[in-house]
Amino acid sequence: MVSGLGAGGRPWRRKSGRWKNMAAAKPSLGRVLPGSSILFLCDMQEKFRHVAYFPQIVSVAARMLKVARLLEVPTVLTEQYPQGLGPTVPELGAAGLQPLPKTCFSMVPVARQELDARPQLRSVLLCGIETQACILNTTLDLLDRGLQVHVVVDACSSRSQVDRLVALARMRQSGAFLSTSEGLILQLVGDSAHPQFKEIQKIIKEPAPDSGLLGLFQGQNPLLR
Repeated sequence: MVSGLGAGGRPWRRKSGRWKNMAAAKPSLGRVLPGSSILFLCDMQEKFRHVAYFPQIVSVAARMLKVARLLEVPTVLTEQYPQGLGPTVPELGAAGLQPLPKTCFSMVPVARQELDARPQLRSVLLCGIETQACILNTTLDLLDRGLQVHVVVDACSSRSQVDRLVALARMRQSGAFLSTSEGLILQLVGDSAHPQFKEIQKIIKEPAPDSGLLGLFQGQNPLLR
């Protein structure tokens, strides 16, 4: 292995006969900006009210949607087989959004037109259910398209908390970022001098409701190392 400096003083490394730009190989920091982000809201429907912590994750997703509207971040809403599983629950506050019906365990096939229409898109903020099903499959499809995925952990759940935990670990292994709603909201707004900050501050003033995450992350769970 041979290393050195290239043009502009950038470090290069030769390995197996090839030169690589070490700066280009640097892992993504996962920065989130309103102009290159989109919010995905996945399948928060009437027949899924039995999912663990359903009211809490819907409440957090509703916060994300309010902030997205204030910052003009586009939003995609899906419904899994709405004929049988019912409409999106009203407490999400998604009035005005046209839900995309689907049967696939990924949002990407029905959202492809929305994604293709935004060449500047870099980050997808993902909320909804179930973590081991549509959230996991959506994440893998988005990563396969070269997009950064930020899973809003306090806005995702499953019937089984074992499935929820292992799915979060699986997505992290594949390169997704695990974030809380408040962490992502503050990244999006970026500055307390932002003209919408006072409105956003009202939204996050109350802590996000407990959705059992402390129990999942307690004791440095080996699945999430």
